[in-house]
Amino acid sequence: MHELAIVEALIEQVQREVHRSGQHGRVLGLELTIGRLSGVNCESVRFAFELLSPGTVVEGAKVSIREPRAICSCADCHARVEVDELAFQCPRCGSGNVSLEGGRDLLLDSIEVED
Repeated sequence: MHELAIVEALIEQVQREVHRSGQHGRVLGLELTIGRLSGVNCESVRFAFELLSPGTVVEGAKVSIREPRAICSCADCHARVEVDELAFQCPRCGSGNVSLEGGRDLLLDSIEVED
């Protein structure tokens, strides 16, 4: 489960950001963006967070995850359709002349720290 390694890196990033900002309160919440095409399972991230957070700066923090869909953009019919999985053909016209935009994000958007 590569989500364990992702959460370990997330906790390290939060620790660095909190230290860099000079904040001294505890971390209350994190907002993440995990695109549906990122290959990362959000439930596994939540599980790994619960497993790894005790004793760290993020212990007890609430994790909110936004899961943006990708956009399948067709060069032939000019359709732009949201998709949840890889698309090799346009969902509207069936053309293979498509590109995918977004949906692969893996970002720490914000950290809420107690005053």
